[in-house]
Amino acid sequence: MHFRITMSGSSLARRIYEVLQVAKVGDRASRAFDIFIISLIALNVVALIVGTIPSLIEYQHGFRVFELVSVLIFSVEYVLRLATCTVDNAYKRPVIGRLRFATRGMLIVDLLAILPFYIALLVPAARALDLRVLRAIRLMRIFRLFKLGRYSSAMRTMGRVLRNKKEELGLTIFIVMLLLIIASSLMYFVESPAQPDAFSSIPAAMWWGVATLTTVGYGDVIPQTALGKTLGMIISVLGIGLFALPAGILGSGFFEEFSRGRERTEICPHCGKPLRKD
Repeated sequence: MHFRITMSGSSLARRIYEVLQVAKVGDRASRAFDIFIISLIALNVVALIVGTIPSLIEYQHGFRVFELVSVLIFSVEYVLRLATCTVDNAYKRPVIGRLRFATRGMLIVDLLAILPFYIALLVPAARALDLRVLRAIRLMRIFRLFKLGRYSSAMRTMGRVLRNKKEELGLTIFIVMLLLIIASSLMYFVESPAQPDAFSSIPAAMWWGVATLTTVGYGDVIPQTALGKTLGMIISVLGIGLFALPAGILGSGFFEEFSRGRERTEICPHCGKPLRKD
């Protein structure tokens, strides 16, 4: 008996796609898969942190085996997502649809979660790369933590707030960068004659500028001239106000998002449970 499955329209592909997505109410298989992936991500983060403890160096082989198994699971998940995404009408074109699907934010995160492992496999053959580069590549495994964004309502809310407030945040960052350049330039010209080592250039003065504008004040570099101290006081006061702006913008964004969420939710008069209006 001749039997053929078309991935774009088969019930099997659609079911796999549904299971891989965030679980809907009543879908136990999808819910079980979500819990499994969340647990695996959490264990990967724990293994990454614990694996840096020198006294546990004897368990490195076990950590590498766990890393290999995890990457295989994440790789299969990534491939299945790409293979079955065409059941969604928004990505129904086999090639272009999958390319569009692969450029989605969470799919990029999924790719970054497995990419360091495959890059690290090529490092031994690349003699030009030193141990620091290898460590930096392995550190990229922390991107697996961002895979939780698909399953966490809090992280999805954060994403919506950042999208809604991107223009205000962008303007604030531009103003802060402008103030940093101006402050660092002024302090370079004022303090470099008195402290040629600490303020050897404008980029070097930016270290002082960042520490001052953020009100951290490490104290390793401080102005010594009267004019420099005066500028330092003014810049410190400006920094308090400017760096409070992003917090206010994000705070208003969260308030608006929660308000919209309450408007979309009503309470069932019979059971008292929340009901979505949409």
